[in-house]
Amino acid sequence: MEYTDLYINGRWTAGASNERFDVVNPATEAVIASVASAEIGDADAALDAAEAAMADWAARTPRARSEVLRKAWELMTARLDQFANLITLENGKARADALGEATYAAEFFRWFAEEAVRADGLIGRAPASGARIIVQHKPAGLAVLVTPWNYPAAMGTRKIAPALAAGCGVIIKPASETPLTMLALMPLLAEAGVPAGLVNVLPSKRTGALVDHLLHDPRVRVVSFTGSTGVGRKLLHAAADQVLKPAMELGGNAPLIVFDDADIGVAVEGAMLAKMRNLGEACTAANRFYVHEAVAEQFTRRFADAMGALNMGDGTDPAVDVGPLVNADTRDKVAAFVADAVAKGAKVELGGQAPAGKGFFYPPTVLSNVPQTADCVRDEIFGPVAAIQTFTDQDDVIRRANDTEYGLVAYVFTENMKRGLHVCERLDYGMVGLNRGLVSDPAAPFGGVKQSGLGREGGHEGMLEFMETQYISASW
Repeated sequence: MEYTDLYINGRWTAGASNERFDVVNPATEAVIASVASAEIGDADAALDAAEAAMADWAARTPRARSEVLRKAWELMTARLDQFANLITLENGKARADALGEATYAAEFFRWFAEEAVRADGLIGRAPASGARIIVQHKPAGLAVLVTPWNYPAAMGTRKIAPALAAGCGVIIKPASETPLTMLALMPLLAEAGVPAGLVNVLPSKRTGALVDHLLHDPRVRVVSFTGSTGVGRKLLHAAADQVLKPAMELGGNAPLIVFDDADIGVAVEGAMLAKMRNLGEACTAANRFYVHEAVAEQFTRRFADAMGALNMGDGTDPAVDVGPLVNADTRDKVAAFVADAVAKGAKVELGGQAPAGKGFFYPPTVLSNVPQTADCVRDEIFGPVAAIQTFTDQDDVIRRANDTEYGLVAYVFTENMKRGLHVCERLDYGMVGLNRGLVSDPAAPFGGVKQSGLGREGGHEGMLEFMETQYISASW
């Protein structure tokens, strides 16, 4: 691999300790790279570099920042194959899925190139005093970005692009399972015109200590994290010491509701997207399937047929639809969810057994008659398993869908738009897919409620997470 060192101040470095850790191909379990592991001294060097670079970057015109981001989109779009190959190698996802992620990741640079020039303010007049009210948005300060392994390109660009559009410098801590894609992005950003030091990447096998140190540096003003709710809570505790601005995209437990008047073909197609995008290793993945009793048999049969038609194997093969899970722990957790559900009465309609041999594979699996007591109903499966339950009453299914601490995304399928919109409004989720199995879009505000997070990524709101609102009271 070409880029395996830390990236600090526009240069590659082995780091203060010269320690390294291995990155493993989840399809073969072979080591594909040895990557430098950052320590506290490296974090301080990255903070110094980001602080120095941000002073000039924040002073540039919005259009100047916009042009750099636009160039980054052009360069990444021209190299989608390169990034897709790298995503497959370190994450395991199938070729088509990896190419989809690379395209999605690049699009954040284009979207925020357009948003960079739209940090609109306000001039008004105070009704009582007559003073002028001037409101503007300013760069918040240095941002620490902590990204997960499930989308090694997109979760980085979804944070980097709005931060740069806002005028901020950043330090990125990519997941230890998948650091290679983010490291490979750095030469592209430099070619696009991103100044040395503005973006720094610190892979590390000591994530907790490194991130905690960064969050307690007074120069840091924003922390943006995507990952589990448990880790998010810890970062929020750390962020409280410096009263940092948090953007937290945390876990999910997405319900997918199929009403009796749904177009079953549309529902199955949407369910395949909602469940199998990234092999179910996504916080947006449909976790709990609630299918009206009148159409449950038909939906389950057609859905199981669609799942069964998927080809599982090494994602580097273009004919493969389903690659491995990211590591052994994830595979074993998925297997445990299935075993628990079956022991409690669920019926295996498809799959349900990990294959022997190398690689962290688990087959597409469909469970019916899943009881409410099954562990997979309460927790995020994060794998290719669909847990189907039935319902007959609309109020009851809304109550069951909302009966979780999470609130990221839900999916609703019905041909009755009045019913659909009514149900969407009653669901306690930050996002809802209505007759769609895919909600992610750079132009839309992505995020959840309850313990699924704080703030939004994408849309206009995504840039504002990296800005502070300033009000000036003036008389003239």
